Amino acid sequence: MDPSTPIMLIATPDPVSAHVLGDELRRRYGADYEVVLCADHAHGRAVLEGLRRWNRPVALILGCYGPDDRGGLEFLRRAYGYHPAAKRGVVVTWGDFESAPTVFKAISQGYAELVIIRPQGVRDEEFHGAITDALDDWHLAQGSGFEAVRLIGEMGDERTHALRDSLSRNHIPVGFHPVGSETAAGTLESLGLHNPELPVMVLQFTASPRVLENPSDLEIAEAIGVTQPPPVGKIFDVVVVGAGPSGLATAVYASSEGLSTMVVEGDAVGGQAGTSSLIRNYPGFSRGVSGAHLAYRSFHQAWTLGADFLFLRKVEGLNVAGDLYEVSISDGSVVRCRTVVVATGADYRRVGIPELEDLVGRGVFYGATVSEAPSMAGKQVCVVGGGNSAGQAVLHLAKYARKVILLVRGPTLSASMSDYLISQLEATRNVVIRCSTTIIGARHQDGFLAAVKVGPPGTAVPTTDEEIEANGLFVLIGSVPRTSWLPLTVKRDGAGFLLTGANHDTDDAQLSRQPMALETSLPGIFAIGDVRRGSIKRVATAVGDGATVVSMLHTYLAEHSKPPTHPSPSEETEPVDQRRDVHSR
Repeated sequence: MDPSTPIMLIATPDPVSAHVLGDELRRRYGADYEVVLCADHAHGRAVLEGLRRWNRPVALILGCYGPDDRGGLEFLRRAYGYHPAAKRGVVVTWGDFESAPTVFKAISQGYAELVIIRPQGVRDEEFHGAITDALDDWHLAQGSGFEAVRLIGEMGDERTHALRDSLSRNHIPVGFHPVGSETAAGTLESLGLHNPELPVMVLQFTASPRVLENPSDLEIAEAIGVTQPPPVGKIFDVVVVGAGPSGLATAVYASSEGLSTMVVEGDAVGGQAGTSSLIRNYPGFSRGVSGAHLAYRSFHQAWTLGADFLFLRKVEGLNVAGDLYEVSISDGSVVRCRTVVVATGADYRRVGIPELEDLVGRGVFYGATVSEAPSMAGKQVCVVGGGNSAGQAVLHLAKYARKVILLVRGPTLSASMSDYLISQLEATRNVVIRCSTTIIGARHQDGFLAAVKVGPPGTAVPTTDEEIEANGLFVLIGSVPRTSWLPLTVKRDGAGFLLTGANHDTDDAQLSRQPMALETSLPGIFAIGDVRRGSIKRVATAVGDGATVVSMLHTYLAEHSKPPTHPSPSEETEPVDQRRDVHSR
């Protein structure tokens, strides 16, 4: 087959499993993948070694565990060293419950990513659902090959890096080509661009390619045209600011219950959770789910239920206009609404070291592990942080990097990271954990990060010459709430997180009643997710906030007279609004 065709490899000495798996995979995937069946584990390792030498892409590696194959788990563990980016699944037989504890322990230690039940017959869609989910995640990490947008820019340019990350997180297929490469040169020549202002974006899905030179976020949003501002005069029941897990959950429940809903997102759907390569502890996803997939599915769900979205536009202010609120958008428009849900989440805290900040996009990254991980192939990288986001980043980077060093300020991980992540980190052989260590400086070479300088916590200046080689530094060290756009009448704590319910003064003059649990000091303004004080930094609790706040929206709206929520017929032009009118009635 074509050398670029991805491989699906099965290795087991169990003849029944080999026959069933081989036939089922070839019948369903044989047109797009090369299915390789190995008679035993030694044969499988030899083939994987050969595929590595030949630089063949391996998408999926399957091993078995049961009475007739007790070596599959060890095979999968060792397979990681040959093709770390491949998805690894352990196949079990239905009814072999005695093997479950051993298999689950191996999964928690990182031997494989998923457990799959062997097909019980032809067209076993539960089996194929697990396979296609794994392949979908593998393709998302590798890039699908389809370029809806072609991006040309400098390798170390911060703006180019930001665009790559934003487009990929918004599920817009993007292909990046460094300026000077053959593809970039050919593209610019064909478009007659001889000295363009970088970065250049070429929209290849339009009737004729549209070219944007060093575009702003607003120019990109208008050019792609996925979402448009609402008609002038429209009044929404709720404006949700932020499309992370909590904001998307609000949009799903509010729109499904007939509330006219607008969601404004300045960066990408999913928030910080959208950058997670694999969330293993979200209820209902036993095989785990990537943050990008979870966010995209939630967005699509809310969109089909009638919610409006404004992407790549930031909210810049909030004003009171009689019984309504006016939300000022970065494109110059103003959206009027009856209530506001603040779901802006938080930004990663900056390290504040000038020599590191100067290297952002050139080896230093805040989040962005999913989009930048492939570029770290064969390199040594560092991750700074002690929470779940940092642990997930390390495991994803370890699939590409030669070595990943986790730098933790505290004396242990147990206080800030889930146990399943700690177990996987400790079991991943190209991962090193260094506790009681902090970043104090950096060294660059030719303008790119070459090494980080470290010391014990509290070190102001280097006391030794200890340096750690690092071609990449991923910083995930806590959060700073995104609340600067809100008026000061919305009360915050000392760190800037919004006070809700009993957390703020119930005698505040702006509130003539006891505030609801997620309501801020400004009536009708609610805060959910990571932006509010006391939130639990988990995706499930953020989604719970989003579901809970909708009942409070109904309570607030019922207490206040309802002005017309739609513009006059002459102003109503968008089909999506007509669809929601029918749904609401």
